[in-house]
Amino acid sequence: MYSDLYSHITQFVELNSNDFEQISSYYECKTIKKKKHLLKANDLCKEIYFVTKGCLHLYFIDDSGTEKTVQFAMENWWLSDFQAFNRQSKTNFFIQAVETTDLLHISFDNYQKLLTDWPIMERYYRQIHEIAHGASLTRMRYIFNYSKEEVFYRFREQFPEFVQRVPQYLVASFLGLTPEYLSKIRGKKLS
Repeated sequence: MYSDLYSHITQFVELNSNDFEQISSYYECKTIKKKKHLLKANDLCKEIYFVTKGCLHLYFIDDSGTEKTVQFAMENWWLSDFQAFNRQSKTNFFIQAVETTDLLHISFDNYQKLLTDWPIMERYYRQIHEIAHGASLTRMRYIFNYSKEEVFYRFREQFPEFVQRVPQYLVASFLGLTPEYLSKIRGKKLS
């Protein structure tokens, strides 16, 4: 598990394996079974998660009781309610395993200590957050700019592994579609 994190970090910053050995002590390993939660609404958000194998999704439940998926995390992606984590406050979100998932996690206290002890990690996390923010903006642009059908086709084109791997009802939720509508357009070809 730790080798996945090391490979990911070194895509963004220079870090030798001896330094990483010390850095890795700030993280812990965990496996979570499919459909189990790492975080539930009204919990204090105490950790952030790095997926080494599997898939997680972050969602909220709207006023009508419908789950609305906001983000996914597959291998080599980070996930948390970062705002609640940084504020050390309660979350409005849930994080659930879509598949049995192996992950590394770091507590708020260890995260703060890591950033103080290893300033290069602050640069790493900044870059990760910038990429995540950009992805969020792209998703919003798609939702506002394209028809629902086009949103699905563009998503399928850019992220075919999601369409193959993630249950259809979660893809629909993430794209702002109903599962029924997604089922209807799934087989069509974009003209």
